[in-house]
Amino acid sequence: MSGMQSLHDTLDPELTAASPARVAPQPGDPDGRRQAGLIHRAMLRHEIGLRDACVLILTILAVFYSLYFAANIVLPFVFATVMNLLMIAPMRMLHGRLRVPKPLAALLLIVAMFVVVAGIGTAISVPAAAWLSKVPQSLPALQTKLAFLHGSLIDVQNAYYRAMSVFSSGTPRHIGVPHGDGTGSSAALTSLGSSVLLGTRNFMGEFLTMLLMLFFLMTEGDSLLRRIVEIMPTFADKRRIVQIATQIERNVSLYLATITIMNVLVGLLNFLQCWLTGMPNPLLWGVLAFLLNYVPIIGPLTGVVVYFFVGLFSFPSLVYALVPPAIYLCIHILEGETITPMLLAKRFTLNPVLVMASLMFWDWMWGIAGAFLSVPMLAVFKIFCDHIDALTPIGHVLGGPVRPRSLRTIGAPVKAD
Repeated sequence: MSGMQSLHDTLDPELTAASPARVAPQPGDPDGRRQAGLIHRAMLRHEIGLRDACVLILTILAVFYSLYFAANIVLPFVFATVMNLLMIAPMRMLHGRLRVPKPLAALLLIVAMFVVVAGIGTAISVPAAAWLSKVPQSLPALQTKLAFLHGSLIDVQNAYYRAMSVFSSGTPRHIGVPHGDGTGSSAALTSLGSSVLLGTRNFMGEFLTMLLMLFFLMTEGDSLLRRIVEIMPTFADKRRIVQIATQIERNVSLYLATITIMNVLVGLLNFLQCWLTGMPNPLLWGVLAFLLNYVPIIGPLTGVVVYFFVGLFSFPSLVYALVPPAIYLCIHILEGETITPMLLAKRFTLNPVLVMASLMFWDWMWGIAGAFLSVPMLAVFKIFCDHIDALTPIGHVLGGPVRPRSLRTIGAPVKAD
């Protein structure tokens, strides 16, 4: 009985108040049946709550499991949805102001996007393939330029292997590290090039599927939303759906349009700096900077590393090879830490920590495609949370950073009247 009483005390104050050890016979309930019924209902309520929590966790795991294995089906639809949000403004201009029929306007925008993507892809595919074939032959020169780092890295690697041998066998032993002659790296790069070429067909198939879905979303998206609103049972639910759709259209579309314009400017600036500093194929590196800037934090840092190695391959001096990545980093700091936050701060902000967590999660789920989609999906999820009462605290946590002044105000002692 004492164990049951302790369990009741832990579960709920109501159980404590109604536990058998504290129940005295009541005038209208001499056998304690009423109190036993209260205990039974309280325990049943806790069992139902625990069961619901377990079902919710299993449902979330099943959803992510399905998203992982159905990526080839889900990704084109998600990309089409994001591109539809990006196309809202030009679609509204063509259909609303110029009176172009909606199917024709959608077709014109999709054809224009396809021409731009195909043109840029054709322009950079030849130099990209040339770089993939040239890198293995340039590795010896790269190792010579980084000789001062190569020796240090070899010493660190030898020390690591000796330490591991001590932990495994109890006595240190010498482990020879083969000197790099570029053979392994050449094979790895050849394998990478083959993988890229083999994946082109799958990419084009998914890209065409995305374009087809995008066409129907641009032409029939409003009808689909209207049907969803019609099936809502109450007027409050109908209004909530309309508010969510409106906020997604305004905020996420503004975010996508803003970062796209800024990424174009970043790509142009890096194209100019590569051309001025004498880096070969400046168009290739400008397009790379444009694409990498869609991936928060990790993308620009990857671009800095790529620019550094391209500089090592292209310039005889190590100091001169540092100039392009240094300019790239300055451009990123100016854009990513000053201009873009200033443009988006009044309308829509996200917590940088959770942006990074979303980036790592979706990169693990869907690879580079998930990295590109991580921020738009997080933004859509925040808007849903802001308009659903049960999820409002989550939406508040997903918001942008709080100003230090607000934190000082919260932590300040309350003055007595």
